[in-house]
Amino acid sequence: NVADLREKTGVRAGVSKVVQGVHDRVLTVTGPLDGIASAYGIVADGLLKGAPQMGMGGVNMSPQTHPIRLLISHNQMGTIIGRQGLKIKQIQDASSVRMVAQKEMLPQSTERIVEIQGTPDGIQKAVWEIGKCLIDDEQRGYGTVLYNPAVRVQAGGPAPNGAGNYGAPRSFNRTGNGADFSDAPATYTRRTGGGDITSKPPPPMTTEDGEDVQTQNISIPADRVGCIIGRGGSKISEIRRSSGARISIAKAPHDESGERMFTITGSASANEKALYLLYENLEAEQMRRSQAPQESP
Repeated sequence: NVADLREKTGVRAGVSKVVQGVHDRVLTVTGPLDGIASAYGIVADGLLKGAPQMGMGGVNMSPQTHPIRLLISHNQMGTIIGRQGLKIKQIQDASSVRMVAQKEMLPQSTERIVEIQGTPDGIQKAVWEIGKCLIDDEQRGYGTVLYNPAVRVQAGGPAPNGAGNYGAPRSFNRTGNGADFSDAPATYTRRTGGGDITSKPPPPMTTEDGEDVQTQNISIPADRVGCIIGRGGSKISEIRRSSGARISIAKAPHDESGERMFTITGSASANEKALYLLYENLEAEQMRRSQAPQESP
């Protein structure tokens, strides 16, 4: 089916490996916007024929529609949603689909999910519109940490996939040429229309150990910045010390969302550990807030 998809639309496409205990696999499609949109229309049609009665969350939906879940860089999500939700409403109206943008980033990544529920034709139109938004806002996609379906591990617990002793799975690149995830250093990535196009990083600088220095950006919600920095900067200082990466924090929000940009610079392994520790703090804060007693009105 994937080979047929490539032949019909002229795109490059690949599916991630099966990971035991994980139900999701990732289809990556790379190519011109029209080809990518057509490819997702074909995928939706195939899913519809394979499971016609099951929709989002296993709920019975219209027999003519099926959900598609797209992975979108957190930094680019605002472009798809638009000011006061106008853009996402416009896409839904133009393509007769229903779209839901999830608020949380996926584990160990800076990607979020946009679910599209609609007919294959509607999904094709919606993917084209979304892809156009991503192309217009491509610079925000640089440094995206791609989601890798993997068994979650607790810090200090068993670490599959060759993880380091801090319990974070290793970084993987998703490729659009039919290959599965390759066990390679993180690269600078640009997401356009649901596929990944790898661009050359700036001329490499090196650490004292001769490793290439890489830079990655992550947006932190305004109400979570404090929990990352800690009292008197204690938490961010500890993350810097533990990971060996440099972390700078933008003094002002980068757009109307109020989110602040954190820039991480260091070797691939230092950046990976810094990201893991940042996510660990964010998840701990999320859990703390969800368990906090709700105040009475």
